[in-house]
Amino acid sequence: MKNFKISVIIMAIGLAFNATAMAENMSKNQYKSHVRSIESEYKVNKAGCDSSTSNAKDVCVSEAKAKQSVAKADLEVNYKPSIKTRYDARVAKADADYSIAIEKCDDKAGNDKDVCVKEAKATKVHQIADAKTQMKTKNANAEANEASGGAQAVANEKTGDANAKAAESKADARKDATKVKSDADYAVAKEKCDALSGSVKDKCISDVKLRFGQ
Repeated sequence: MKNFKISVIIMAIGLAFNATAMAENMSKNQYKSHVRSIESEYKVNKAGCDSSTSNAKDVCVSEAKAKQSVAKADLEVNYKPSIKTRYDARVAKADADYSIAIEKCDDKAGNDKDVCVKEAKATKVHQIADAKTQMKTKNANAEANEASGGAQAVANEKTGDANAKAAESKADARKDATKVKSDADYAVAKEKCDALSGSVKDKCISDVKLRFGQ
C-alpha cells in the first residue's frame, strides 16, 4: 500500500511537470503508448493486491482502479487540454476517491457504516459541485472574452452584455453548488443523529434541521 501511494505521487508529479510539453508535442502514437503504460501499471498494481485478503484486498483493487481512471483522465487533459477535459478529470478524481472511501466503509458496521457512506457521498458531491462551478465560470469567461472582439463601439456593447451574462452565470453556478453541498452535509448530520435515541435523537434532528434550514 505504501509503494502504491508513492507511485501515485511520483506519477502525479511527472504528469504535472510534463503537462505543457505533452499537450504541445504528443502524437497519437505517443498517446496510445501512454494508455498502454497506464494499463500495464494497473495490472501490476492489481496483481499486488493478491497478497491481501478480505476487505483489505477490495480496497487495494479499488485503489488500483482509481489510479488507472485518474491517470487516463489526466492523460486526456494533457493530450487535448480543454475546459471539458479538465472538468472530466476532476470528476474522475471524485469518482475514484468515492469508490475507495465506500470500500473502506465496509470495515464498519451499523450507524458508523451508514455515516461513513453518507460522508463519502458528501465529499463526492462537494468535489463535483466545485468542478461544475469552475467549468461554468471558465465557460462564462471564455464567452465574455469572445464577445469583446469586433469594432470598438459594437465591441463595448457586446462586452458589457457578455460580462453581465457571465457574472449571472457564475453567480448561479455558485448558488447551485452551495445548495447541493448543503443538502449533502445535511444528510450526513442527520445520519449521525440515528446513533442516538429518544428525546436526545429528536433534539439532534431538530437542531440539524434548524442549522440547515430544512
